[in-house]
Amino acid sequence: MKDVPSVRSCNHRSCNHQSRNHVEGSAAEIIVQAGGDVVLYDQRGAAEPPTPHEVPGCTPLFVNRDGELLDLGEWLVPGSGPTRIIVVSGLKGIGTSSVVRRWVELQPGRYPGGEIYVDFAALRGPSGACDVSEGLAQCLRTAFGVTKDFLPATLAERTNLYRTHAARSGPLLVVLDDVTQPAQIRPFIPAAPGSAVLVTSSRRLDELVGDGARLMPLRPLDAASGVLLLAKVCGEDRVAAEREAAERLVELCGGLPIALTIAGTRLARRRRLGLAALADELAQEDGRLAALTGGERSVSAAVSLTCSDLPAEALRLYRRLALLPGRGFDAETAAALNGCSVATAEALLEELDDASLLEDAVGDFRYTLHDLVRLHARSLAEQDEPEEERQAAVRRVIDLHVVRVAFADRAIMGKRLRITDHDVVLAGHEDPFTGPGARDAALTWLEAERADLLAAVRVAHARGLDQQAWQLAESLTALYFHHRHPADWIESGTLGADSAARLGARDAEARLRSLVSRPLMDVGDADRAREQIEKAVELVAESTHPVLRASVPEFAGRYWDHVDRARALGWYELSLQRNIEADEPRGAALARLFMGSTLLASGEHERAVATLQEAYGQLDGLGDVRMAGRALAALGHAYDSLGREAEAVRALERAVDMLNATQAVYYEAQVCEELADMARRRADRAAERRHVARVLEIHEAGGSPRAGELRKRLDCLG
Repeated sequence: MKDVPSVRSCNHRSCNHQSRNHVEGSAAEIIVQAGGDVVLYDQRGAAEPPTPHEVPGCTPLFVNRDGELLDLGEWLVPGSGPTRIIVVSGLKGIGTSSVVRRWVELQPGRYPGGEIYVDFAALRGPSGACDVSEGLAQCLRTAFGVTKDFLPATLAERTNLYRTHAARSGPLLVVLDDVTQPAQIRPFIPAAPGSAVLVTSSRRLDELVGDGARLMPLRPLDAASGVLLLAKVCGEDRVAAEREAAERLVELCGGLPIALTIAGTRLARRRRLGLAALADELAQEDGRLAALTGGERSVSAAVSLTCSDLPAEALRLYRRLALLPGRGFDAETAAALNGCSVATAEALLEELDDASLLEDAVGDFRYTLHDLVRLHARSLAEQDEPEEERQAAVRRVIDLHVVRVAFADRAIMGKRLRITDHDVVLAGHEDPFTGPGARDAALTWLEAERADLLAAVRVAHARGLDQQAWQLAESLTALYFHHRHPADWIESGTLGADSAARLGARDAEARLRSLVSRPLMDVGDADRAREQIEKAVELVAESTHPVLRASVPEFAGRYWDHVDRARALGWYELSLQRNIEADEPRGAALARLFMGSTLLASGEHERAVATLQEAYGQLDGLGDVRMAGRALAALGHAYDSLGREAEAVRALERAVDMLNATQAVYYEAQVCEELADMARRRADRAAERRHVARVLEIHEAGGSPRAGELRKRLDCLG
């Protein structure tokens, strides 16, 4: 072996066993086998190397991560078992190295063989290739005292020599920092029982699970920990003086330690810069990444380093993900965005997820991008993607949303009035909502996608995709009828109606303006509600759509119910007449339902009961469980007004079951509250408590401002 003095060499395989026994009996000699040769290195006379303690100290800015440190302690229990491997992964700048270093600091003497440290960033060349052989040489020199003259020349020989030394050292901790490939780790795994390997990486390195590794992906810091880190950098007094602004900074930095450190450093250097002023600066998305650059550190550079290892197709999808309306996406959405098959998109998403560029990969395979990663991806898209390609990518996603939401609308609402032509929109597409649970699945999906679908309406309207905008807005009312969300409904309906107007789609505009009058009344904006309903009445006067001509008067009646009940009854009668003429039994039943409620509010109890009974019978016969439940609830209220309490309770409790079964929780809460009030009248505290608890549950889930008031009422009931 060139330039390596050998004491003894033998080419005969029969000599291998004898030579190995001889060497292993002497702590002063080391044997390495290369091919068929056994080479013996004599190190007699060399001083015994000290126990290595090479892991650098943790930054003094380290905060929290108690859960992760506890997990590491539980996973790395000292003992005599096989070597344990832990991979701590995450986006660059999230603090993987800090977590590992802090854990090592808290474990003095845990590993009698010492702690070895290898920084793979220092071993990486300009091309990105990593010199693992040099890393092993470093360990042999610094941890085990092997001098330059006795270092083997090849990777295989150095691996064998490293393992021999590691096996003799006793339980050993090996920390491998900034690894990018599983193959880089395997040569460093010691065989000494009770040893451990701690790996940090911006990649998940899932392949190591086959080697028995445990994976620990790091998440960004929570709000409290982020504020604490900010205080450590810029001063506790400044954070205490502007606590709300500090929390906003943590949110704008997405809890990313590198971003918070840079922001805190800017504040420390510029004492006149207030936290609120910096938060205002970071709130401008176009300049946020530039603002999070300090000296040699920048968020953009950290993410760019990760992206430099991505294959071209994965990088292309990464850029385009920033163009998505909203935050969440799945493989089908990514496929539409990228113009590729779902299978290809799944593979590319796995690549991005492995690189820690995606967040929140959960059971239904939905992902999000960290806000700062999204801004980085958007900057690359604007730089590398032509505008026409970006526009085409967004349009494909919007078109996908139109189809998906239309399928959900159909599963939930059945054959209701629609201006969207489902025969055209859904032709050639596979229905994702089929089978007995289709309705509930569609409603659950819409609720989960609510924010992203509203963002799609916004983007479609802003980009002039007017037909898609109004079709999305119309289909989304299937969600809003059940779960309400008045602010979302108002925005979606208004944008959709404006897009329809811009397109000259008068029937669609009339439909959406009549629909949006409902949430406007819910939030008490009667003036805007009247504007919308009057415009809808004006538009429908020229319509030839018979069901639409019957529907708009119903919504007009709903508005006038709050202003002039006699006028409301006139609109309901017109709606009933037109529905009968159009042979639209559901519309006629709804007109009777609302007419009955108005009669009840006007004090015409007997007539109200008769009208509501007819409405309930028709809706129940049509299989419209949700609206039949609402009719039964109104009927129960009418019974109570007539002093028929037992009938009222039975009707209302049945209505609760029907509304709950159809996830119409907004109306379920109203009925439960009425039942609670009736229970209080008859001093039935147990029933009152049961109904108030359900009302509270619904309001808390929806973020209602009434939750506090309801909680107090429940507390008073014991």
